[in-house]
Amino acid sequence: MLVINPVECIDCGICEPECPVDAIKSDADYKGEELKFWTDLNTKYSDIWPNITEKRDPPKDAEDFADIKDKYAKYFSEKAGKGS
Repeated sequence: MLVINPVECIDCGICEPECPVDAIKSDADYKGEELKFWTDLNTKYSDIWPNITEKRDPPKDAEDFADIKDKYAKYFSEKAGKGS
């Protein structure tokens, strides 16, 4: 999972088509508590996790996870990944 700092985001939308599994959604797609949840999560972890400064290939198993529902509930960890 990657997060985007909502304070630094300029809402240009260029990240959305770059995501290999269409996981990036505009904040306009959410309302109320769901918007607050995702905004708070992105704010918290964008301050803690390392910045990504170079583009890499998607993980080899990215396609395996494309259609899985509730990925956050099943797989989220507060630990930052090590990358590949």
